[in-house]
Amino acid sequence: MSAFTAETWPITSCMLGLDTTTRDGTSAQVAGPEFWKKQLTKIANQGFTNVELSDAWLKPALLSSSERAELVSIAADLGLKIPSVHIQRVSVIEPGKEAENLAYQHASIEAAAEMGISVYSTGLHQPFNQAQREALWFWNGQGPIDPVGDTEVWNLAVTRIRELALHAQDLGMITSLEMYEDTYLGSSDSAVRFVQDVGTDLVGINPDVGNLVRLHREVEDWRETYAKTLPYANYWHLKNYTRDEAVDHSYYATAPSTLRDGVINYREVVELAVSLGYSGILTCEHYGGDSISVCGENQRHLRGLLAETLAG
Repeated sequence: MSAFTAETWPITSCMLGLDTTTRDGTSAQVAGPEFWKKQLTKIANQGFTNVELSDAWLKPALLSSSERAELVSIAADLGLKIPSVHIQRVSVIEPGKEAENLAYQHASIEAAAEMGISVYSTGLHQPFNQAQREALWFWNGQGPIDPVGDTEVWNLAVTRIRELALHAQDLGMITSLEMYEDTYLGSSDSAVRFVQDVGTDLVGINPDVGNLVRLHREVEDWRETYAKTLPYANYWHLKNYTRDEAVDHSYYATAPSTLRDGVINYREVVELAVSLGYSGILTCEHYGGDSISVCGENQRHLRGLLAETLAG
């Protein structure tokens, strides 16, 4: 029996649609409370009561304690809680930056705990390279690849993620690892093996299968990916894409879509997740166009699916 109803299930919005700078080019990091409030109001206006703090928009580790408190207060005034933080593109095995990234992640955990955040979401994806920056959609440029079959690097990743997860656990947070192509979390089998090696009492999977179905290459069937990873899920990014491909895999075309209209059937996936006992946060993500409005539409769609599923 779910601990939530369709109306009370925690659904958060991502921050992908928020401005990262003011009109004069000042970054969100230093733009201050007035700018933060203006941006968060866009999410509150879509009916969200929860928002995921992303360090792509604002790095909590680089704020002062008073600034962190002010951000939480601004969100609360808008009716928003910040239950989760997503720290991205600072892999603990990024060549030449391992120690720096590990230290930054530890600082982010401390900052998140200070803000009352309960979910620490991260992964092994690295900063964009030139090919990704030049592509219309970054995922169609070939990004960095974790060394396949390299036991030493795998074990280093496991050890460092375990270190972070223990830190988060000591501060009352759970840790979730986002699936992402060409990392050790880039397929269902590899992601499951990785969290098992870290320790499933410490980490879970963020089964962001949208990151995989959008690729212009042959990919694992989304049903199989979810079937294998949802039993280990403790946090969840949800987005969708249209997808077309030739039988001989000579042609691929994908594009962002609403949850309703993409290739992943979220009616089927939500039913599976609930049947497996998933009761974590659902985070709406979307790239391109009016991301904020699409996330709002996706939240409403999800609550409808939850209502049907929970009614049995």
